[in-house]
Amino acid sequence: MPRAYVKRRGAEKLSSGTNLAIIYPGDWMSDDPLFDRVEPPFEPLPEEEESLLPESEEEEQEYHQPFRIWGSVQSIVVTAFLLASLFTLFTPNNLFSGEMFDRIFQAWQANPRISAPVQVNTPVTPALPIGIVSGHYKNDSGALCPDGLTEEQVNLKIASLVQQKLMAEGYTVDLLEEFDDRLSQYKALALVSIHADTCDFISNEATGFKVAAAIHSVYPDKATRLTLCMADRYAQTTGLTYHPNAASEDMTYYHAFDEIHSTTTAVIIETGFLNLDRQILTENADLVAQGIVNGLLCFIRNENVTLVQPTPLP
Repeated sequence: MPRAYVKRRGAEKLSSGTNLAIIYPGDWMSDDPLFDRVEPPFEPLPEEEESLLPESEEEEQEYHQPFRIWGSVQSIVVTAFLLASLFTLFTPNNLFSGEMFDRIFQAWQANPRISAPVQVNTPVTPALPIGIVSGHYKNDSGALCPDGLTEEQVNLKIASLVQQKLMAEGYTVDLLEEFDDRLSQYKALALVSIHADTCDFISNEATGFKVAAAIHSVYPDKATRLTLCMADRYAQTTGLTYHPNAASEDMTYYHAFDEIHSTTTAVIIETGFLNLDRQILTENADLVAQGIVNGLLCFIRNENVTLVQPTPLP
């Protein structure tokens, strides 16, 4: 600590401000006896306060260390609390609901330092539907039986059940008329036109079903696969016999094939003969509809098919 030096004979005159000199260490070079060294008064700290002071730099770091640890603990606790509050906002029931954004806004108001998430509107492409044409619906009766039963009635009942079953599977399904305006450039996952064969007795072999795709399909591989899926699953479900080479030109050149979009894969099915297969077509229409549904799902879900496409007859 610097020492102060005061002239002895002027000491009594300190109150008047005269004969006062301040000398710092190293500046005292005189041997003049008129000046004596005067040590500044020293008042020691109380023992309790003195013991609290750090004696070295390492002790000073240890002295402040508890405060730094406590501050870190506080930061961790606050951060964990904020994260836990945000995670409680994201529950399965309100993840994409307006309630989630309301709660985020409330939390942000309570603590403005939290940035609210930015909502990005991404355009959603609607899934393509499945088209079900009810043969002859709202156009003509189709095949007519002696007792008044019409093919149009049979087809509509089956087509309506197919629509219901596919919608239960989560698909969008369009029930279409025979000459529906929507068929023009119609885009779909797949399309099937439901018909039934003649009510006339031809022979005891006139039983079973037929399936055909467009003879000039733009994507023949897809058309063949849908045909095989429909024939395989329909035969397994209904037990009816498949006639692979019996499709008529009315089936392979079906008008709707030329109206729909080229990317839509389509087939036409004759579900059975209204004479010998009448019972299953009218009394067990639910089973018939399930066979068609299974065929469509086989194609859409890319399921395995054991049936082999037969070679067309010359």
